[in-house]
Amino acid sequence: MFTKTRFDSWDLPENILGGLSAIEWEFATQVQKDTIPLARQGRDVIGQARTGSGKTAAFGIPILERCQPTGQLQALILAPTRELANQVAEEFQTLQGDSGLSIQTVYGGTDLEKQAKKLSDGVDIIVGTPGRVMDMTERGHINLDSPVLFCLDEADRMLDMGFFPDIMWVVERMNNREQTLLFSATFPQEIIDAAHEFMNDPEFVLTNSEELDIPPIEMFSVSVGRANKLWALGRLLIRMEENDQTIIFCNTKRMVDLAVQRLKKHRFDAEGLHGDLNQNQRERILNRFKEGEVKTIVATDVAARGIDVDGITLVVNYDLPADLDSFIHRVGRTGRIGRKGEAWSLVSRDDAPQLSKIMATY
Repeated sequence: MFTKTRFDSWDLPENILGGLSAIEWEFATQVQKDTIPLARQGRDVIGQARTGSGKTAAFGIPILERCQPTGQLQALILAPTRELANQVAEEFQTLQGDSGLSIQTVYGGTDLEKQAKKLSDGVDIIVGTPGRVMDMTERGHINLDSPVLFCLDEADRMLDMGFFPDIMWVVERMNNREQTLLFSATFPQEIIDAAHEFMNDPEFVLTNSEELDIPPIEMFSVSVGRANKLWALGRLLIRMEENDQTIIFCNTKRMVDLAVQRLKKHRFDAEGLHGDLNQNQRERILNRFKEGEVKTIVATDVAARGIDVDGITLVVNYDLPADLDSFIHRVGRTGRIGRKGEAWSLVSRDDAPQLSKIMATY
């Protein structure tokens, strides 16, 4: 996971080295080691990296190094969800040390006027979701002629969520773009085609596939009748240490609510995350989870996008996902930055064929 390459061997600006030492980062991860030198030369880079590989710093450090605190927009980063945009912006704030850059998030579900006011006060770097960036550009609050650096994070997720037309709309208006970075865990053909359309002779950085898709996670499956899944889940949660955190995946909102209700009845501290929650409820639960106040979250795939918490040691597939990509994204929530983690799948008779399919591809 980590290489022997030290950040201080790269002649980075003092501010950034200060930011790195504040969080005690000494050694680069593989994706950082492969990406940062290329990106610092101004090359376009396509990086294959999953969440938890250190990819935010892989594109963050070269972007932060090139930006000056002028209050003029120099870099735009697009992410699929508000949570991910927030996380990227938070990491940028940490990594910039004393650089003094204004880093702002732009996403839906929050007060548009407040966002506009912040932007008019001056901004150096925007981290946003495609729809709201498009909206703010049309309203005249963002000038896409201004940024020279562009980064797409979790491109495959954006494709799944139907954002590619919005992304192309944004890219076509960035007339002074000098460098583009694109990161994705998987590479459907549409992403490769789009990349060739708007990137300039990009360098591919492929973290080798074993390291990429299979973090140090132990995987288990339990054959259990549908009616006994909750009992099995309780047995798994009882094994948890005090500092452990868990994500349980269900395929429907109804199942999320039901599981939370039953877990609470048996005195497990659990919260549910699904699409019916409003943005404030969602952020409140996520913040409590990040702070370690909530130990267990039950979520649907869509709601779990962008949950990036290092303390997750257990992922449970209460329901098996429909495809391998979702499986990889789910289990990748544990085993972060080289830590150990466990992923358990509760498999009823109906799920068995799907599990065989996932195992065969994995």
